Amino acid sequence: MNFIIFTETKLRAFTYSVFKKMGCSDEHADLATDVLIRSDLRGIDSHGVARLSGYVRLWDKKRINANPNIKIVHETPTTATVDGDAGLGLVVAPFAMQVAIEKAEKYGSGWVSVKNSNHFGIAGYHALMAIEKDMIGISMTNASPLVAPTYANERLLGTNPMCYAFPAGKYPPVIVDMATAAAANGKLEIAQRANKSVPDGWVQDKSGENSTDPNELKNGGSLLPLGSDKDHGSHKGYGLSATVDILSAVLSGANYGPWVPPFVAFLEPSANPVGEGLGHFLGAMRVDGFRPAADFKDHLDNWVERFKSAKTIDPNKKVIIPGEPEHEFEQERKIGGIPIIDVVVKDLNELAVKLGLEELK
Repeated sequence: MNFIIFTETKLRAFTYSVFKKMGCSDEHADLATDVLIRSDLRGIDSHGVARLSGYVRLWDKKRINANPNIKIVHETPTTATVDGDAGLGLVVAPFAMQVAIEKAEKYGSGWVSVKNSNHFGIAGYHALMAIEKDMIGISMTNASPLVAPTYANERLLGTNPMCYAFPAGKYPPVIVDMATAAAANGKLEIAQRANKSVPDGWVQDKSGENSTDPNELKNGGSLLPLGSDKDHGSHKGYGLSATVDILSAVLSGANYGPWVPPFVAFLEPSANPVGEGLGHFLGAMRVDGFRPAADFKDHLDNWVERFKSAKTIDPNKKVIIPGEPEHEFEQERKIGGIPIIDVVVKDLNELAVKLGLEELK
């Protein structure tokens, strides 16, 4: 597996040009670019520019509206439902989070459920928007049905990520950002590109047997919930995934469960949808609605320090604070550049040729 290093500036310019070719406004192209590049900077390579051609293919199939009329369709002082008008989730979710933040500024908290959207990138991007306002940010989304519930041999749920972001003082924010499946689908895609097997407990084949083949989803298999099997707590991962699906879609009027439209363009959405598009759920809570923000951040710093000083089984390993690896990646890659696997670079250059853009070099 070979990597090619690109500067953040070069990747931003290329990504922006792709979104502009799709017909996005300057503002939307810039925002969508920022979401993807932030993912690559934070080391979440599966959700960065590697996803770019997927968005273009959905746009080609007219499943993404490059110029959506994103609007609030139901509202109370602290809650809202947003219709994304089939827009890029990379644009729809930040709009919804901004609504949540504005409500929180007035009333202490804001909660927004979204329908008629698409894949929104990394959950962490949207939750982090609240951090800048000394708020706790919450972000989640349902996704293409690839996960079998505990005991099932049928894809009924997505990887359904959820993120909680907490502002600290002298330390980076504490960010719990995770898929509710044993692994995100993007990690399987990376393993496929690298021709590597995946750990036991990530996937099952079409017969329901454990497998380490990253191609099982293509062969009729499914991802497993967080926990892998009942003995290891898969019912908990299933429960978390169900929570995301209900808050994101049953609450908003989006498609849920097996009716969620697939991210891949070669698979058609359900002929009998139960809602509109994908669903998201965003929330913001003012820290000073509970205690002075400075006090909270001082104590979260203390929390971080105590956990970092924990005794460990292996003296060469330290307890990792949620969000710490991504923060370190971001600091390193802003200076040293962003490594992109050669297979992804090839894919992006084929996209460039198709759209009449300058190739990445």
